[in-house]
Amino acid sequence: MKVINLHQEESEIIALAVGNNRHAQHQIYDKYASRMLGVCRQYIKDVHHAEDLMITAFMKVFAHLKHFENKGSFEGWIRRIMVNECISFIRAQKKIGYLEDEYYQEDAFNNIESNLSVDDIQTLIDALPDGYKMVFNLYAIEGYKHQEIGALLGISESTSKSQLHHARKMLQQQINQQKNYSHGTA
Repeated sequence: MKVINLHQEESEIIALAVGNNRHAQHQIYDKYASRMLGVCRQYIKDVHHAEDLMITAFMKVFAHLKHFENKGSFEGWIRRIMVNECISFIRAQKKIGYLEDEYYQEDAFNNIESNLSVDDIQTLIDALPDGYKMVFNLYAIEGYKHQEIGALLGISESTSKSQLHHARKMLQQQINQQKNYSHGTA
C-alpha cells in the first residue's frame, strides 16, 4: 500500500483518486464534505436529505473525476455537481413553483443591520417558496447570471429576475419582522 503525503499536491491526489485509490478519494471527501454539505443545505431544508444528496453527488464526483481537466477550481467543479444534484432532487420532488414572467423591477436589497446568526438566516431562506429559494441561492450564493439560471432551471431570464426580486422582498420582510420583534415593536 502506498502512503500518501498529507501535503501532496491536489492534482496528484486527484490523479490517484481517478485510479480508484480509496485513500485519495477519502482525502478529497474529508477536505470538501463539510463545505459541500453546506451547499446542499442551502437548497434542501431537511439535513438528512441534504446529507444523502451530498453523498450521492460525491459518488458522481468520483465517477466523473477523470473528466476534471485541472482548469479552474476543483472545489468549484465539485460545488457545481452538488448544486446540480440538489436541483435534480427538487425537480424529482416536483416542488418548484414559478410565477411565470411577473413584472420585474430591479431594486436594491437593503442592507439591514441585524443580529441574525447564520442559522437564523438559513432558516429564513428555508422558509422561502422553493422557486424563490432556488433562484436566490443560484444568484446570490453561487453567482450564476439570470440567463444561466434560466437555462439550468428551464425558465425564462425574466422569470429568474422576478423570482429573485420576490425572494429578496420576502427575506427583507422577514428580517424586518424579526428586527421589530427583537425591539418589541411587533
